Order: sequence, then structure tokens, then C-alpha cells
Amino acid sequence: MSVHPSPKATGSPAARSRGAHREHRVTVRTLAARKRRGEPISMLTAYDFCFARIFDQAGIDVLLVGDSVANVVQGEETTLPVTLDDIVYHTRAVSRAARRSLVVADMPFGSYHVSPEDAVRSALRLVKEGGAHAVKLEGGAAMAETIRRVTAAEIPVMAHIGLTPQSLHRMGGLRVQGRSAAARERLLRDARAVEEAGAFALVLEAMPPEAAARVTAEVGIPTIGIGAGALCDGQVLVMHDLLGLSEWTPSFVKQYADLGARAARAARAFAEEVRERKFPDERHTYA
Repeated sequence: MSVHPSPKATGSPAARSRGAHREHRVTVRTLAARKRRGEPISMLTAYDFCFARIFDQAGIDVLLVGDSVANVVQGEETTLPVTLDDIVYHTRAVSRAARRSLVVADMPFGSYHVSPEDAVRSALRLVKEGGAHAVKLEGGAAMAETIRRVTAAEIPVMAHIGLTPQSLHRMGGLRVQGRSAAARERLLRDARAVEEAGAFALVLEAMPPEAAARVTAEVGIPTIGIGAGALCDGQVLVMHDLLGLSEWTPSFVKQYADLGARAARAARAFAEEVRERKFPDERHTYA
């Protein structure tokens, strides 16, 4: 097994000094100020120390430990099987890497649906055991009291409306929301309800751009869009979609790298050199 130096011990004193002068920690107040100034917010999912460190150093504002871990890491078809223990584990890894980014942990299906008391207990675990700075839960007006109770426990809550993947069975699948005038009014009511309940930000997923733009204009908290057009206060992507690590991506996703193909080429090259006994050579063997 290879031995790697501790992250705390790497880098020159000059490099560590430069790092110390980076922008201070992003907080919920930072995001509120960004909305007031009209400065867009970036958010990516992260599930481990390595990528969280890369994204944090790259200047991503918010790292979301998403329940999408079920799909992209665990190989599940939906987000429903992921457990609170799973999210705590991945949040702990991400929070260890984040020096600047705000770390938000998804509350998985079943961890907040029975009662507000259950939600508070789940959120407390994500903060105390996982190191999260905030939690995210799905649902609009129906979740207002739950949001109110969690924020009363001094835990910031990011809300999520529109397409809510944990509700796929009720919705009849993963469908775009807000196409009709009545549906758009419901979205606006949901947005106002979660804001009034104390949510500090709001994810808007899979809705027409004009619907997302109206919500963004009429609420005072930042909106983070995913498949909701360019007029939200920020944007979020699943890291595997961004990096080309997914077998399939939604049409609204822009792929910024093709790491899947590069990883496959590297693995094939390694396997070939092992078969031909070219690896390891003298340079890659302990003396």
C-alpha cells in the first residue's frame, strides 16, 4: 500500500502563506450578500476528501453532499435508498477538505418526513458528526414547519422545490415542473413559504426559465438553479456530470471535462504495462 503525506504537511511555507490569504469562509450571510449585489453563486456536489479539496481550492462557493451519492457512487437507480449514515460519512470527508466553501448536507429520504423532531435529530447528526455548515431538504409549503424547527435549532436550511427527486413516485417520474400557470403559482407559494419559514437559500430544479426567474425576483433569499435557466442567483451541477464521469447526463448539463475517457485510457495503459511486465520498472521500485 502506498504511503501519502498528510495534506497538512504538503506544500511550501510560501504556498501555505498564499493559501492563508484566500477569501474567508463562505457563509449563509455571504450568499445573502451575493444576491443583494447580483453576484452569481457556484455550487457543486462533492462526496469525498479529494474532490472536495480540489473544488474548494478552485473557488466553488458551496459544496453539496447530495443524496445523488446514491446514483453516482452507490449505483442506485434513485436517491431513495441512501441513508442518513451514508450522508454523515460522506459529509465528514467533504468537511475535512473544505477551507473556504460552505458545506451543505442533503437530508435523505425518510430522515425528516415523519416529524419535525426527527428532522432536527437528523440535522443535528449532520452538523455534529458530519461537520456540515447547513442542511438541505426537499419540499415547499408542506415542509415549512420542519424548516422552522430545524432553523430554531440553529441549523441553516437550504430548501428545494420544483422537481424533487425524493418525490418521484408521487410525481410519476422525474418530470419538469411549473409548465402551467397554476403550477407556476404553486411554485411561487412554495418559495414564499420556505423563505418565511427561515430557509437561507432555495434550489430550483427542472422548471421553465421564466418560472425560475419569477421566483428569483420575488423572494429575498438566493436561488440556485439546476435545469432552471440562467436567471437564478446561482447554479449547481452534479460533479460526475461536470467532469464527464456519468454514463448519461440530462440535456441541461454542460460537460466541462472528459475525465471518464481519460481514466479509461490510463487504466488500459496500466493493465497493458502490467501484462508486458513493463511496470514497475527500476524507477518505480523502492530501493
